[in-house]
Amino acid sequence: MNTHAAPPSAEIETAILALTTLRGPAKSICPSEVARALRPEWRSLLSEVRRVACRLAAVGQIDILRKGHVVEPMGVKGIIRLRLAQPALQAKPI
Repeated sequence: MNTHAAPPSAEIETAILALTTLRGPAKSICPSEVARALRPEWRSLLSEVRRVACRLAAVGQIDILRKGHVVEPMGVKGIIRLRLAQPALQAKPI
């Protein structure tokens, strides 16, 4: 097995949901925390973690935060954080 290959999307999704649940609804995680939990050579996973996070945000399971505000998942750039979805909040356009 190639240790540098990206894990399946389901494994990344599980890690995102587990880490955000562990952190709690009022706190957020960095996508790099997910990548680090999955592979020792984690940097190459960041794009895939962000892609899976965008998919989870699009279906309402998590929120993507930029500068402390919920943002629309598709097309988000820059530094982001992830947390369990808080349905009462509306996403700000990018």
